[in-house]
Amino acid sequence: MSSQVTLPRLGQGMESGTIVRWLKSEGDQVEKGEPLYELDTEKVTQEVEADSSGTLLKILAGEGEEIEVGKAIAVIGEPGEEVAEEEPEEPEVEEAPEPEAEEKVEEPAEQEPEPEPEPAARRENGGRVKASPLARRIARERGIDLASLSGTGPEGRIVAEDVERAEKAAAPPAAPAAAPAPAAGEVEVVPLTGMRKAIARRMTEAWEAPAFQITMTADMTAAIRLREALVARMGEGDAKPTYSDLLTKVCAVALMRHRAVNALFAGDEVHLMPTANVGFAVAVPNGLVVPVQRSCETKTIPQIANERAELVERTRGGGLRQEDLEGGTFTISNLGMYGVERFVAVLNPPQAAILAVGAIEERAVVRDGELTARPILEMTLTCDHRTVDGATASEFLRTVKQFLEEPGLAL
Repeated sequence: MSSQVTLPRLGQGMESGTIVRWLKSEGDQVEKGEPLYELDTEKVTQEVEADSSGTLLKILAGEGEEIEVGKAIAVIGEPGEEVAEEEPEEPEVEEAPEPEAEEKVEEPAEQEPEPEPEPAARRENGGRVKASPLARRIARERGIDLASLSGTGPEGRIVAEDVERAEKAAAPPAAPAAAPAPAAGEVEVVPLTGMRKAIARRMTEAWEAPAFQITMTADMTAAIRLREALVARMGEGDAKPTYSDLLTKVCAVALMRHRAVNALFAGDEVHLMPTANVGFAVAVPNGLVVPVQRSCETKTIPQIANERAELVERTRGGGLRQEDLEGGTFTISNLGMYGVERFVAVLNPPQAAILAVGAIEERAVVRDGELTARPILEMTLTCDHRTVDGATASEFLRTVKQFLEEPGLAL
């Protein structure tokens, strides 16, 4: 008997995903646990395995189409088994509430007249237009009537490209195209990737939070000695410990002493987390991602270094898994390797705080009444004021400073 393949929820907060490409074609044999398709979840692109064995009878979602979690994307069954035409449409009719106009259509009698009849070929059972979730969202934002469009997706479904094409066609005629100006370059239009759209959405959300920043400097003399000693004792095949690894360790220990900073904002609640899951920002060609290292307060700096190196390698090789990006309670963003002295990092919701660190620089300081040069690190902590107050944030950052200046206190 055939069974539907539905889009799984691969992580907390995932509402939809985009099929990048199918690894099997209709009619191919599929084994349970075998990669079936590649899915872009706006954070990572990963292969998704089949959850049953059989023949791929029908593909219901085309490549490049955004699909809501729980919707049918394919049918697997026995060779030659018939697939009901309406089968893929049933989940969509039952799910996904639509805004006012479409949602308020009552279940009318089959022949009940409507003020503006719409072509039956572009309507689903229940009177709704067949369209992908992304197409619906774009149409709502740009005021385009989906019922007036012809879909080019599977079984006539309207996809995002159809909406974009209709918008361009409806736009007022542009002025006659002039010959390319030889002296001026053309504007290059770069469409946002799924990752950049996700970054834009999350950063907008972060900017709405009432955030504040505090800054402290730390004398890194003792931290530098510690790192040099750790590098000298590296085992064969071990990753070289970095200052970021040291920061991860001391921040994790400090978070356990100041749990109000190791927190997540959840509307009317604040969740104080029992362990320090520290995320670190990694730049990738089309944006940035924040892999998470779990329970860092329990790990040694060499352990953190090896885990960090593996995560970075998988990040840049496109091998991250969804679980690598989830569960973070605090984030560190380090731009010191670029020579940045100081900067302000944007919150990573729903986390209560993020630490921005710059380069270690030789600066003139006064010690015991004498002017001397010391390696100084500048740290800026951004906090969500709904969760953390200034005094609490200051105490946390002071503890981080103490640990960096006397690392033995944290080890």
